[in-house]
Amino acid sequence: MPRVYAYFVHILASKRNGTLYVGVTSDLYGRMVEHRDGLIPGFTKHHGVKTLVYFEA
Repeated sequence: MPRVYAYFVHILASKRNGTLYVGVTSDLYGRMVEHRDGLIPGFTKHHGVKTLVYFEA
């Protein structure tokens, strides 16, 4: 039987009416920790994108 993986589409924002970021991950909690703590260099760290606005599986 094949494995079933859950993936999440998520939208984050830097602030109200600020920069938006759209991503896909299989570990939503872990990804939010990375964004919050700025662990991964790149777009979201540079723009301060940390607030989860929306997600769905």
